[in-house]
Amino acid sequence: MTAKVRRTDSAHNRVRILAAARMAGSGAPIREIARRAQVSVATVYRHFPTKDALVAEELALCSAIVEEGLAEADPWQGFVLVLEKLTEAHARDQGFRAFVAQLPERLDFPADRARTLRMLLKLIRRAKESGDLRPDFVLEDLVLALVASEGIQAEPDVRVAAVRRFTALLIQSFRASPAAEPLPPAVRVPIS
Repeated sequence: MTAKVRRTDSAHNRVRILAAARMAGSGAPIREIARRAQVSVATVYRHFPTKDALVAEELALCSAIVEEGLAEADPWQGFVLVLEKLTEAHARDQGFRAFVAQLPERLDFPADRARTLRMLLKLIRRAKESGDLRPDFVLEDLVLALVASEGIQAEPDVRVAAVRRFTALLIQSFRASPAAEPLPPAVRVPIS
């Protein structure tokens, strides 16, 4: 087996482990995560030496998205970037929001979560101060967007396309002076 094939297999295993951990929830034992990821327990530990390392990976994704948005010079564009990336991450892996919401109450994670929340609130404040974000927007509106997008049940590609359109509609509604910007193409989603 070549080094490139091993690296590719390793990267795929890491993605599967993360997805399995999200779907299993933060209270699931490593053995259950390994079973869902269809890898050995040793493979899980090779990628994540502790369960805390697995949880920290998910929190790091949220933090990285918010940091990227906060780094944007234009607060509105930063806000849009965060909303698009969070909803797309959730559409690609429907356990994403639930997993982050149920992070265990440990000494290190609440501090990290609080830091991410402070950054997000700063971004929201800056977008409001720029006059682009509705003054009545609250953080719970972002949570509502994630929860609402969870209702889109379809094949992964269709779900991502539908969530992109849904997010574009949300972005226009969150804008202080909505502009009639073109929306992504409409998609047909199954109604169950």
